[in-house]
Amino acid sequence: MKLLISALEPSANTHLRPIFARIGEVDRVGIFNREFGTPIVESKEFGAMGFIEAAGKIPLARRTLKSMVEAAKSCDLALLIDSPAFNIPLAKALKKAYPNLKILYYVLPQVWAWKAKRIPIVESVTDVQAAILPFEKSWWQNCSYVGHPLMEEIERFKESVTNDEIYAFLPGSREGEIKRLFPIFKEAAKRLGGEKLLAIPSHFDSQKISELYGDLEGFSIAPNAHDALLKAKFAFVCSGTATLETALIGTPLVLAYRAKPIDFAIAKRFVKLPFVGLSNLIFHYEKRPPIHSELLQNECNADRLLQCAKEANPQEFLTRSIELRHLLSGRETHIADLIRRLALPSKS
Repeated sequence: MKLLISALEPSANTHLRPIFARIGEVDRVGIFNREFGTPIVESKEFGAMGFIEAAGKIPLARRTLKSMVEAAKSCDLALLIDSPAFNIPLAKALKKAYPNLKILYYVLPQVWAWKAKRIPIVESVTDVQAAILPFEKSWWQNCSYVGHPLMEEIERFKESVTNDEIYAFLPGSREGEIKRLFPIFKEAAKRLGGEKLLAIPSHFDSQKISELYGDLEGFSIAPNAHDALLKAKFAFVCSGTATLETALIGTPLVLAYRAKPIDFAIAKRFVKLPFVGLSNLIFHYEKRPPIHSELLQNECNADRLLQCAKEANPQEFLTRSIELRHLLSGRETHIADLIRRLALPSKS
């Protein structure tokens, strides 16, 4: 079996690990981290945040799309993960070039947030859509609910609350969000006692760490974010998948987010949702109250962050965390089994 893989985001590469662990050795070509083989383009080359920053990646995206279509000639299945701005045009190009090539879209575009008009487009150029959130299935016609990958990627969950004065700081994985958010986290950290654990992406070298974070006095660098969250009494977390990871592990948190004003204004105009965090949205669709606070733009400041930490109820949060785990643990099929079923018939 030979797979064409499009995994632009760090999280998409994390999702690949349990897939390959279950599916075994397969030939791989495409966009992914070097730990999985030799890519056409390494995922980190696409690291961008926001409408303006992403625009700078357009020439690279065009060159890579052309290379991906050429590489697909010998593949049994195309596995596209997240990143709709690149993967939808890729799917269109693949279907045009190879009408019989099976295309599986995993971690679907968030059509429940905005751009619902993408639904018929995606359905016309992909064969199966694999949903990771329980409420997504109702949006798609040919959809399989495969469960959320974090339920496999997280090795340990809290079963009791943490009372030690340990705080985790997760300011994101993209350079732009780190530069905007970490100075606010540093200000809050100075006013906290106890141990402060800073999660830094493993692919950052010492020069990059110095450039993005500056003086790290008072922080202990945590090479593994999950371990830091397991130890922590409370976590300050950049908006994104990490907020869902934190909530599932069982560590009380506040979602923090600061974007360029123009990016935020554009997003606010088009995205009409009651919450930003996935955990809160999952509970919202289940008609349950949110599980954590959210501080956006100017509301995201040291005073408000510390207030959220002070007001947290660890025992209540743990109870809600266990509810969340139950909501994401069910699935119709495993993503690896779905890949096998779609890819193997083309070999016969």
